[in-house]
Amino acid sequence: MAELRHSSSIGARASSSPMKRDEDSSPLVSDAQSDDDARGRHAYYKDRDRSFSSCLHSLCPFLADDSRVSPQSSRISLFLLVFVVLIASISIFSIFKRLNTPYLCRKDGIVLHCPQVKEPPSLWENPFSATTSWKPCAERRDGGISDLPPENETNGYIFIHAEGGLNQQRIAICNAVAVAKIMNATLILPVLKQDQIWKDKTNFEDIFDVDHFIDYLKDDVRIVRDIPDWFTDKTELFTSIRRTVKNIPKYAPAQFYIDNVLPRIKEKKIMALKPFVDRLGYDNVPPEINRLRCRVNYHALKFLPEIEQMADLLAARMRNRTGGSNPYMALHLRFEKGMVGLSFCDFVGTREEKASMAEYRKKEWPRRFKNGSHLWQLALQKRKEGRCPLEPGEVAVILRAMGYPKETQIYVASGQVYGGQNRMAPLRNMFPNLVTKQELATQEELDKFRKHVTSLAALDFLVCLKSDVFVMTHGGNFAKLIIGARRYMGHRQKSIKPDKGLMSKSFGDPYMGWATFAEDVIVTHQTRTGLPEETFPNYDLWENPLTPCMCKA
Repeated sequence: MAELRHSSSIGARASSSPMKRDEDSSPLVSDAQSDDDARGRHAYYKDRDRSFSSCLHSLCPFLADDSRVSPQSSRISLFLLVFVVLIASISIFSIFKRLNTPYLCRKDGIVLHCPQVKEPPSLWENPFSATTSWKPCAERRDGGISDLPPENETNGYIFIHAEGGLNQQRIAICNAVAVAKIMNATLILPVLKQDQIWKDKTNFEDIFDVDHFIDYLKDDVRIVRDIPDWFTDKTELFTSIRRTVKNIPKYAPAQFYIDNVLPRIKEKKIMALKPFVDRLGYDNVPPEINRLRCRVNYHALKFLPEIEQMADLLAARMRNRTGGSNPYMALHLRFEKGMVGLSFCDFVGTREEKASMAEYRKKEWPRRFKNGSHLWQLALQKRKEGRCPLEPGEVAVILRAMGYPKETQIYVASGQVYGGQNRMAPLRNMFPNLVTKQELATQEELDKFRKHVTSLAALDFLVCLKSDVFVMTHGGNFAKLIIGARRYMGHRQKSIKPDKGLMSKSFGDPYMGWATFAEDVIVTHQTRTGLPEETFPNYDLWENPLTPCMCKA
């Protein structure tokens, strides 16, 4: 399996010992070939010099010891000599400039030159957006007639804990509204569960605008802020078996709730649903229910004004970092230790690092780890299928191949990158204008958001949403919701989802030259720019809200 090998000193090595690159041949050179290549180059230059000398003698007879040359012939020959020297000087300067280009890439563990290319307009535009005619159509229609029954005719109350990180909680809230609609029940404002991973103490009102949420959905679902006063046993709501509906299957159809959950709600009047992650399907519910979920996600769930304002400030700073207006890219880099471990993919690292990762996986996922003997084959298979997170260096090479220049402004949304600065070095070397919110804002500005981890995640979410280009490196709810929102809101902005399966083949080809590799990257991703896509069975509503949340313009 081919791998990228990164080093924080990549720039220093390349500048002191540059490689000659030929666009028409493979720029990959291994250490084992160095001696043979040196001898080959010596022979080549010797032949070339001999040919060049013969050429000069044929063009410039005055250089030969021949007294029969006329003055007129000498002047012509001198002119030709000056012309040849001028052309040669221009060529040498061009080669020298290319050899000393600061843009370096690595492919299959070998340093290669990634040439600077002229930045085409399509880098910052979705080139096919004008060919589509879709528009969002899940918003509330003012003046619409409410189909809610009277308050005293509700079938009961449902209550959920929205688990996980911010974006998983967001999906759970959307599903809770939809389930309440399906069963004609009243929804109690969801609680954002504080689990052991995120260790956060955020309430719904600490991050979302509650008044807007309730008001926007008033014609769809009845929502109350708290458990009714008449229910005195509030502490038992999630602990009492009699008050909790469990074992709801993943991606359950709407009919499951009508047949299995609604009767219990009618009997007990108030029920908790647990667990509630991905407990409602996409293609087995009525279209109006899916449209309602989009209404919640894209219109009803708004962050607090102070979060929106800070995100606007960060986005403005990204666009003005060079003193003038410029576009910026947002990169969701998923290469945290937990993600690397859970992927069970193999990555570059020292023997000690690999042993440490093996121990970590054995501790966290003992059933999957077993004795570790099967993991190598599993890692190969997952990489071929494109199920491994992209390393920072791999992302850098792909972006360079797409044509993004060194000056590109990049906002990085990520956790603590596994491998630290050494792992990030290739990406930072190729794109030095790379910042996080911690580098873009002052400590005082961020302190007010540090109390709630989900508030910091919300800032990343909004800055990525507002970017001119969004690039994801691995799956997850964050990237799915960003791409889905950008599709829904107009799909004019480019959202790049790398084809990791095809890229793994290109990275693993030691004979592929840079020009061929760059062409493959561009062709592969021509249509992976975030346009709405036709839906299919079991499609993901959050990543592709085309139908029934979008309509023909």
